[in-house]
Amino acid sequence: MCTERGLKMTGQRRVIARVLSEAHDHPDVEELYRRASQLDGRISVATVYRTVRLLEENGILERRDFGGGRARYEATEEGDHYHLIDVESGQVVEFTHADHAELLRRITAELGFELVSHRLELFARRLPDVPEEQTGQMAQTQQKGRSRP
Repeated sequence: MCTERGLKMTGQRRVIARVLSEAHDHPDVEELYRRASQLDGRISVATVYRTVRLLEENGILERRDFGGGRARYEATEEGDHYHLIDVESGQVVEFTHADHAELLRRITAELGFELVSHRLELFARRLPDVPEEQTGQMAQTQQKGRSRP
């Protein structure tokens, strides 16, 4: 996607792009730096910041603010998906829900508009009697047909 947008892909940018494409979470710049520097010790945190900014400016990467005072990133994707953020642990659960998307389209039409984009971020606290494994299983069920880059 980077070369399709006319970006010059240096070796270090390739490593950073690879780390991002393999991420199944929403890493911040420090975590990207930690992962990338394990693959190439010559990568500096400044290079990661510059690359993230470049990818964001070119629509390849999206910045997310899930609280906690740090920006986190994910690859720009087509289609609807939502984020549930555990306010205790910071864990981000991605999910889809067809009823939600349809409801938003209906509300938008009733107000005389055409929905062109939307974003949903839920901030929640895990119920004490629900194990973490159950959340992951439910999110995977909801994500059928959608894969992370």
